[in-house]
Amino acid sequence: MAFGTQDDQDEVMNEINMTPMVDVMLVLLIIFIITVPVMKHAVNIDLPRASNVPQDAKPETIRLSVDAAGDYYWNENKVTEEAMLLQLKAAATQNPQPELHIRGDKAVRYERVATAMAAAQQAGVRKIGFVTEPKL
Repeated sequence: MAFGTQDDQDEVMNEINMTPMVDVMLVLLIIFIITVPVMKHAVNIDLPRASNVPQDAKPETIRLSVDAAGDYYWNENKVTEEAMLLQLKAAATQNPQPELHIRGDKAVRYERVATAMAAAQQAGVRKIGFVTEPKL
């Protein structure tokens, strides 16, 4: 009794056995995973050290106010226009340079505030700000 004919046994197997190839690929993957961290090349560099302590050299803020009558106030002390110009020149030479906050009354003529701004610019003050109150 024959279980098959001669033609059935001579057929060519047309499928590839993938199991040995998968085994080899997994072994290679494990080898690469293990050896890559060992092969890491690093350049030895002596990095500089820095401290992270913040600097406390904070410049003072100068409050220059102009009241409704057009008078100038340097940090709440009344000054003349000439004295204000001298104080602005002295403040411009300080290191770090202080900020100038100009507070103008809403009833004062703009000319008085513009005079203070021009004097600050001529003195060399670089940081000028205006102080206002928000609308409620």
